Amino acid sequence: MSTPAKRENLLVNIVCNIALPFLILSKLSGEARLGPVWALVVALVFPLGYFCYDFAQRRQANFVSILGFVSVLLTGGFALMELDGIWFAVKEASIPAVIGLAVLLSMNSKRPLIRQFVYNDQVINTARVDAALDERGNREAFRGLMRKAGWLVTASFLVSAALNFALARWILKSPSGSEAFNQELARMNLLSWPVIVLPSMAMMMLALWQLFGGIKRLTGLELEEIMHAPPEKK
Repeated sequence: MSTPAKRENLLVNIVCNIALPFLILSKLSGEARLGPVWALVVALVFPLGYFCYDFAQRRQANFVSILGFVSVLLTGGFALMELDGIWFAVKEASIPAVIGLAVLLSMNSKRPLIRQFVYNDQVINTARVDAALDERGNREAFRGLMRKAGWLVTASFLVSAALNFALARWILKSPSGSEAFNQELARMNLLSWPVIVLPSMAMMMLALWQLFGGIKRLTGLELEEIMHAPPEKK
């Protein structure tokens, strides 16, 4: 039986990628403290450090996590170059847009990206599901089910791209490299959770709900047989 990969620590993720950067940018950007440039550098150390820590712990760096890493580097680079806010808005929109388009373009490939989001061995007992699909001759119907999930996931990322762009244009008004800009950047990152992450997550959950329902229908397996059991129940 395959062993699912070690799961990401969501609390550490939120602290390093949201909470600490928000506090540093909003509270330490004044000239009497770190100043806008050093506050930005220190704030970006935490998401960059988390990426390296998570990779060392789980030995996984997929397409999405690498894009997130690049996004943090671009934020720092754009701010240090003191680019106009429009470039931050474009950057914020481009990352989810690239992911969504990559999911769409990879649908007919041997390794579609949709599997990383809704059909991966961290959550689903893919070996059991695949065996049941082959036994019932429903492999082609399953591919159709995955394509539908792929369209929903693509839509969720494109919605995220549009919301990212709108949020950045609404909030980022001050010149980059200033204390006010750092505070706006902190506010934007904080608001991204209720404004962007929650709607996108709702669409992702819809894709998962449809996928699990389809898998149950095509395999005859119950939900507890589809999902990986917690370690203590094995």
